[in-house]
Amino acid sequence: MSKRIILINIKKQPTDNINQELQWMGTSLGLFNLRDRNSSCFRIFITLIKKAKKNEAISSDYIAEKLTLSRGTVVHHLTKLMEAGIVVREREGYVLRESSLQSLVRDLRQDVETMLSELRDVAQKIDEQLGE
Repeated sequence: MSKRIILINIKKQPTDNINQELQWMGTSLGLFNLRDRNSSCFRIFITLIKKAKKNEAISSDYIAEKLTLSRGTVVHHLTKLMEAGIVVREREGYVLRESSLQSLVRDLRQDVETMLSELRDVAQKIDEQLGE
């Protein structure tokens, strides 16, 4: 599965509010946007974070019922989170890729470094072929 890692450089405002911190983090990762008027993706993200601490996979039906969202909305956002490399699908349901946000960021950093390394190698090959 391909990954679409989006990084948005948003100035971090000082705060002690955990919800604002999580909102900043998710927005910086390109997970949330203005079209999500009900903060559905944010709420799904929070639900997955809470379950990650307990190493529990959850189904889309469970999320839909818990957050009073349609299953279609939940699946749409879960797919977006999987494409971003944040969530993985397991036999029992969906889980955050790592059990802690710090580990998740570490893994995403490695993914970005791998992608950039591959891009650099291809760019070098193209430059050589073009006689640069």
